[in-house]
Amino acid sequence: MTTFKGILFDNDGTLVDTHDLILSSMRHCTRTVLGVELPEEVLLHKVGQPLAVQMCDFTDDEALQVELLRVYREHNHSIHDDVVAAFPGAQEALARLNGAGVRMGVVTSKMHVLAWRGLEITGLAPYLDCCIGADDCEHYKPEPEPVIRGCEALGLNPAECLYVGDSPYDIHAGNAAGCKTAAVSWGVFSLDEMRAENPTYEFDSFEQFADAFSR
Repeated sequence: MTTFKGILFDNDGTLVDTHDLILSSMRHCTRTVLGVELPEEVLLHKVGQPLAVQMCDFTDDEALQVELLRVYREHNHSIHDDVVAAFPGAQEALARLNGAGVRMGVVTSKMHVLAWRGLEITGLAPYLDCCIGADDCEHYKPEPEPVIRGCEALGLNPAECLYVGDSPYDIHAGNAAGCKTAAVSWGVFSLDEMRAENPTYEFDSFEQFADAFSR
């Protein structure tokens, strides 16, 4: 395995388990605003991109998109702190990597403040040197800009960094930025879906991930 000076992680579905939070919020906003019941695969189809982009899948009406976003965020924020949790082994893996001298950060399509709050609640924030949110960039994943910004925040070149995610958008963005990429199996998307974007590595657990890169 290559030794990396820096590792950047996606947030939701990679470090922090927000599956139930996102699904509940999606169901609530589409029921409330549109009066429809949509299957889980439709509600979660574009998880990994900014919320405003995801809402375009549900209606072409811009006013309704704005209302969907408002209702989603209202519901999401009301239950966020009670629902978010770190994935099993995440804190231990970050501690091992930190002890090995690896610099780490988060690059997410979530808004910066809420992403960092989740990382603080789950005890992961002390191991992270930066957080790049959707509101910190002009462009968003799968464009490479957020990942490049994360590398810059760590003071490293993309070639020295690994980007880790659970969605095809993550892998595409990381590859386009010039990083090596790692696809993890515990998020919303399957490894088969991510393989289309040619990740450098694949992992099924945080223990396996830490074993590979904390030496």
